[in-house]
Amino acid sequence: MLNAFAILLGFQLVGESLHRIFSLWVPGPVIGMFLLASFLLRKPSALSEPLVSTTHVLLQCLGLLFVPAGVGVIGNLNLIGREWIPILVGLVGSTFLSLFVTAYVMHRMPSRVAVAAPILSDGKEVQGNQS
Repeated sequence: MLNAFAILLGFQLVGESLHRIFSLWVPGPVIGMFLLASFLLRKPSALSEPLVSTTHVLLQCLGLLFVPAGVGVIGNLNLIGREWIPILVGLVGSTFLSLFVTAYVMHRMPSRVAVAAPILSDGKEVQGNQS
């Protein structure tokens, strides 16, 4: 489990370093997550059992990570009340944009999904249309 945390934190460190060195507008952890996903798509065999089990534990505790965001929302209710129209437009627009980008990527990369799907499903064979 410690090796898996080291891998996850290593990719986050690389992402944060790239963010600071090149003054990128994308947050460092997001860059690290993208690099980790790219690495695992190129080399699915690197998805070892400790990494899978560690990420399952982290995903089970994911709800706790939303507590600070909830406190921030409650602390800024006056600002949200004044600026609700731009917030609503941003939320709806980003939701549709992420749906369209996800659909486009999934449509363009069927062979990579077919390779990674059995690994990501805890050993259960995934049934689906692989066109």
